[in-house]
Amino acid sequence: MGRLTGGDPSLLRRINSAVVLHALRGADCPTFTDLTRITGLSRPTVEGVVEGLMEIGLVMEAAPGEGGTRRQGRPARRFRFRAEAGHLLGIEIGPHRVAALLSGLDGRIIGASSRDATETASADERLDRVRVVVSDVLRRAGVARSSLRAVGVGSPGIVEADGTVRLGTALPEWTGLALGERLRRSFRCPVLVENDANAAAVAEHWKGAATDSDDIVFVLAGLSPGAGSLIGGRLHRGYGGAAGEIGALHLLGREVTPEKLLSTTDEPLHPLDERAVARVFALAKQGDAGAKQAMERFIQRLVHDVAALVLALDPELVIIGGWAAGLDGVLDPLRDELSRYCLRPPRVTLSLLGEAAVATGALRLALDHVEEQLFAVDATVTARR
Repeated sequence: MGRLTGGDPSLLRRINSAVVLHALRGADCPTFTDLTRITGLSRPTVEGVVEGLMEIGLVMEAAPGEGGTRRQGRPARRFRFRAEAGHLLGIEIGPHRVAALLSGLDGRIIGASSRDATETASADERLDRVRVVVSDVLRRAGVARSSLRAVGVGSPGIVEADGTVRLGTALPEWTGLALGERLRRSFRCPVLVENDANAAAVAEHWKGAATDSDDIVFVLAGLSPGAGSLIGGRLHRGYGGAAGEIGALHLLGREVTPEKLLSTTDEPLHPLDERAVARVFALAKQGDAGAKQAMERFIQRLVHDVAALVLALDPELVIIGGWAAGLDGVLDPLRDELSRYCLRPPRVTLSLLGEAAVATGALRLALDHVEEQLFAVDATVTARR
């Protein structure tokens, strides 16, 4: 599905096509008159663009009575955007699970699937689990693999533009993995790989806690914490894709690792065992003294990690996510400590998307890619420069 205008070099035609398509996606079966009013374009221009969109299968004439109000006399022709003309996938690859979300071209989710994974699974085993999850969600939704137009993937690690994981300590055999290349063997469409915290930040801006904020930091709290940030509404990756790798801050004179901080015994937690962290949090809520001390140590570490980003970026909002449960206990202490360390403390809130954040952001990544191909005028929030 190439660019909307094909070989037509006319910027004006490209802009007109994008404007009309935006209007069709946002309106309920508009008529030519509606589209003329919404877009400000002339009726002949609107008619020409709509006919072109119908030819390439992105728009169709609505059935009688679909959308609008009924009036006497011959009804005006109405049109609708064909969200079913293609489909998108958002995939999360994590230490403990692989998940996928399926949508049409409008980004509305029509299918979901997930499978548990072990933190010790090899790269091949984890990628096999990805293929199982993808096949499952397509089968249950009745969607052909050939209809996929783009696939977004959220993965731990520093991810290069081609989808290679330059450094990934959260998953076995992940450093140096040509993840994008491996996954593209399973699809006939673009596969876009992004760091998981970056994907989660995009998701919260799209459908979560940051829909009204353009300067945000999303902290994927865990034993190997990471963060994603949007500056002025655009994803900030840094020069080499390593922006937000706060899990390395302990190397700067803070040698105590999170797995030692959160241990309630003399033995450190396994560096990939996030479930053990959730158990420590649960014990702390029940009043266990050792667990409360471990949680306090973890919060202090998290404060220093987040404060480094807040002082550098001055975000409006900090979102904490990562575990399905247990993180709510860190919010008030984190707010209090950030008010001491930061010149202008940001708002701090919990993720609204929870464990769906990474897959949702990956889906948005795929949607942005398709929209860039369709509209081909402005770069999208997640476009790589």
